[in-house]
Amino acid sequence: MRINHRDSVPQIDPTAWIAPNAVVSGKVVVGPGSRILYGAVLTAESRAELKIGSDCVIMEQAVLRASGRFSLSVGDGTMGGPHTYLSGCKIGPSCFIATGAMVFNGAFLGEGSTVALGGIVPINTTLPTESWIPIGHIAVGQPGEVFSPDRSTAIHEKIGRTGFPTYVFGLEAEGRHRGEINREIARQYSRALQAHQSDEILSDD
Repeated sequence: MRINHRDSVPQIDPTAWIAPNAVVSGKVVVGPGSRILYGAVLTAESRAELKIGSDCVIMEQAVLRASGRFSLSVGDGTMGGPHTYLSGCKIGPSCFIATGAMVFNGAFLGEGSTVALGGIVPINTTLPTESWIPIGHIAVGQPGEVFSPDRSTAIHEKIGRTGFPTYVFGLEAEGRHRGEINREIARQYSRALQAHQSDEILSDD
């Protein structure tokens, strides 16, 4: 399903293949030879761009999102496994993002990197060429430091230095209750997502 979002129409190379129940919405470019499988969602909102290079594979139920100031790009020959989540990040060529892995806003993965099953790369993290994030591990920082899941205190401390509400939403979090911040995040999302009310499903004719 191709969707015109805010007068931005997906551009699909004729040699690419999009599954009938995949969703490709907004300013999305899918390069030559790439394959977008069943149930995947590729959405570019608020005039951000989402670009898939050549010979990429995006597997079932993966979600790729570009929004606001966070465009998303996936380099040539990269694979995103089932149920992967990529948001506003830059993935270099020849990367492998395994089932259930997540890469967030402002993150960068160098060429030939691997994020194994359930691995996480949080906001504003930079990983060099051929980085390896083991199963369930988390890479944080610039340059990214890999933490095992049992080091939750160190992980939260390092992520907290970036400040998710400020980095992604531009919210000042200092001195505010978490519930108040969460409500403001929901309000911002709601306002932005209202633009989908005028989306147009495009015919494949």
